[in-house]
Amino acid sequence: MFDEHRPASQFCRSFFPFDLIWSLQLAHIRSRKHATTISPLLSQSLVALAALATPLAGQAEQKGPAEHSLPEVKVKSAAQVPFKADAVSSPKLTQPLVDTPQTISVIKKEIIQEQGVTTLVEALRNTPGITLQLGENGNTSVGDTFQMRGFATDTSIFVDGIRDLSAITRDTFNIEQVEVVKGPAGADIGRGAASGYINLVSKLPAADNFTDGSVSINDAGNSRVTADLNRKLGETSAFRVNVMGQGGDVAGRDVVENKSIGIAPSLAFGLGTPTRFYLYSQHIRQDNVPDGGVPTVGLRGFFNADARLRAGARVNEENFYGSTDDDEKIHTDMVTAKIEHDLGQGMVLRNISRYGKATVDRVLTGVNAPAAPSADPATWTVARTRQRVDRENEILANQTNLTAEFATGGIKHALSTGLELMYEKQSLPTFPAPDAATITPANLYNPNPNVRLPIPAPNGAFTNGHTSTVALYAFDTLKLTDRWQLNGGLRFERYNTETNAATQTGTTLVPSSLKKSDNLLSWKIGALFKPAANGSIYAALANSFTPPGASNFALSATTTGSTAVNNPSLDPQKTTNMEIGTKWDLLQKRLALTAAVYRTDHKNEIAQIDPLTNTFAQFGKRRVEGVELGVVGQITPAWQLSAGIASMDTKVLEGATGNNSAGAASRWSPDLTATLWSSYKLTGKWTVGGGARYVSEQKRVVDPSLNAASQNMPRIPSYWVADAMVSYQATKNVSLQWNVANLFDKDYVSTLNNSGARYTPGAPRTVLLTANMMY
Repeated sequence: MFDEHRPASQFCRSFFPFDLIWSLQLAHIRSRKHATTISPLLSQSLVALAALATPLAGQAEQKGPAEHSLPEVKVKSAAQVPFKADAVSSPKLTQPLVDTPQTISVIKKEIIQEQGVTTLVEALRNTPGITLQLGENGNTSVGDTFQMRGFATDTSIFVDGIRDLSAITRDTFNIEQVEVVKGPAGADIGRGAASGYINLVSKLPAADNFTDGSVSINDAGNSRVTADLNRKLGETSAFRVNVMGQGGDVAGRDVVENKSIGIAPSLAFGLGTPTRFYLYSQHIRQDNVPDGGVPTVGLRGFFNADARLRAGARVNEENFYGSTDDDEKIHTDMVTAKIEHDLGQGMVLRNISRYGKATVDRVLTGVNAPAAPSADPATWTVARTRQRVDRENEILANQTNLTAEFATGGIKHALSTGLELMYEKQSLPTFPAPDAATITPANLYNPNPNVRLPIPAPNGAFTNGHTSTVALYAFDTLKLTDRWQLNGGLRFERYNTETNAATQTGTTLVPSSLKKSDNLLSWKIGALFKPAANGSIYAALANSFTPPGASNFALSATTTGSTAVNNPSLDPQKTTNMEIGTKWDLLQKRLALTAAVYRTDHKNEIAQIDPLTNTFAQFGKRRVEGVELGVVGQITPAWQLSAGIASMDTKVLEGATGNNSAGAASRWSPDLTATLWSSYKLTGKWTVGGGARYVSEQKRVVDPSLNAASQNMPRIPSYWVADAMVSYQATKNVSLQWNVANLFDKDYVSTLNNSGARYTPGAPRTVLLTANMMY
């Protein structure tokens, strides 16, 4: 048992060996293919943390002032904690959610646990208006790749307010809550925030002793173990560590595997005092067999000029068209230091610093269009492409923020102002695709996964880029009266992007260097009226900018094609959003209702003006508008609900030819999305829950001049999926939970690539059994 009266240094020496042994057992997840272990990650992290904790232990032993001591924290079961959040973590948003003039969804860890989800993408199913992407025909997208309100948002993911790294699959084991902020948010986060951003809030130490853990396994053979341990080191200091180990097959797919292990240790000093310091890190290792997709032959809506293929049977969605050489290794590490100091009279100074690094080394086999068919379908083949990515991202960031509350005359102010410094870097070697003649085609209906295919090798070419940013911002909420408020924000940002590259011409490498520097001024303004203390009606206007190279640090000299948007001579793309909405906290503030109407205009898109000369110009304009409704919270103390529905109408207002023609819609932008999850505590021991997700038709072919019916797979058909949960509190400390995903075994297309040649099938019905432990 932990004795809080023992010196912290003795505690660290006695505690760490036990936890290290237990963590190493978790880490003993081996790749069947490579027979490698990734356990050294845990041992190195814990030893480093122990070294950090030892010199700081003397500080932890000092007792803080009595007036700053925290009351005892009682840990509740997940079923007792409401889904509803009253505020977000960012100090830039100074008001409660009910008084913030913007659509914001908060997904708390309690609903994530009830649903048995483990990734960010799965958690985002709890808010409407988000759809997944599979990528270009020659480059499959993996990781957290999605759109929100009609625009790509995967480069606008943040952790504790700092931009995150790379296109990776993010785990939920160390997430306190997920904050989804919708609408252009350049004033909040800077460049590239055309449709909003996602902020992940990390779990940090608390002045309490508790241990949570879970063990789960599903019927696809995937198992998972997590643990969350928090210990007081003294009256005002604490230590916390979250660990995770997972491995096994992917439901509904042959050969594809996901294996990962992670640890997130953290220290806190000064809890309950005017000065609080947090030192925390997160380290994840993944060793996966990636999914290159399944041919779309035989799907409803599939078209091919060859009548035999049009009439061909649907392929087995479990088929794997890759190779034994397909592999994906991901390493992510981030270390963060945060300090908060109460200056008095409502003023708080905060500073957060972070260094992060992510590497992705992936070899993947993509599926192309089927070959010309013979009379015998058993002999039909499909071409395969070999893709390789070996990418490294680094980030170094520092943010300083000051919040203050004061009055000028009869007007009350809630001010938030600060300075942000950031350096982001990406290194990307070039791996040309092997000669197609060296790649064995796959049998369309009976592919052989036990085949060796050439691994793309680097040719010396590369694209390395970095962006440095200095930004100043200020937000103020003016409470004019008890009923009227004005909200405004301004961000000045100076950025510098530089790309150094080398391309191969014959046997010669041709180096190049491009630079782009500019100043961006982003803003937002809102007016809010409170007809009652528990409700608001608001109107808001905001903007954001996406300059060349904003998403991948890769400036391009070309003026044609899809990469023309990264030409440094171009102006930033500009997004403006108007929103009118209302928010209400009902049932003694246990239930939140929201409704909003929005219109987003995106200008300065690249459009082709002459297909004969392949000439492009920057004059395109796109509009997205819709309505979003939401409800989250407790209807009764035993009945919880989270639901949302969003409509979306996308249209190109100005453009020429192809997908940028006036009248064209946006790809992967369904007219209607909806999400629902509800749980009810039947007795003190039994809880039942369930929900559904709906996504209407998503268009791949949006060019109004084309006959969609003759364009391969022109769309993703609409679908809805239902899920269910039953939980039983077996003892005071142990609960058993059964989750059934895709309850009715709905057959649907999850993602479709840009050519329509391949897709990712939605996961079939999957049963998950979890034992949750809390001490």
